Amino acid sequence: MAFWAYMLRCADGKYYTGHTDDLERRFAEHCHGGFCDFTSSRRPVELVWQEWFQTRDDAFAAEFRIKSWSRAKKEALIAGDWDRVSHFARPPKERVSTSLDMSGGGVLGDGSCP
Repeated sequence: MAFWAYMLRCADGKYYTGHTDDLERRFAEHCHGGFCDFTSSRRPVELVWQEWFQTRDDAFAAEFRIKSWSRAKKEALIAGDWDRVSHFARPPKERVSTSLDMSGGGVLGDGSCP
């Protein structure tokens, strides 16, 4: 069985991170509303990142870890920019000053609610 950690971008620009054993079903629930208080009031949502894991514990650990990340670090993950993820993993006073692009990326498909 596959397990997924995923991130949604809500209509208000906030990010929601979760995990599931059925990504398609769970995304449809977020799109429909009523299954999650956080996303129900922030629709429509867009699936912006997902990763497959072999165990539920691994997917939950990824969700838990990513939830605490800064917005900039989440956007670097979405963009698949590991240099930026690494940059934002360091405390601000330890970062080399650069002009990193702050725009997000996407996922396979358009990631929008049907």
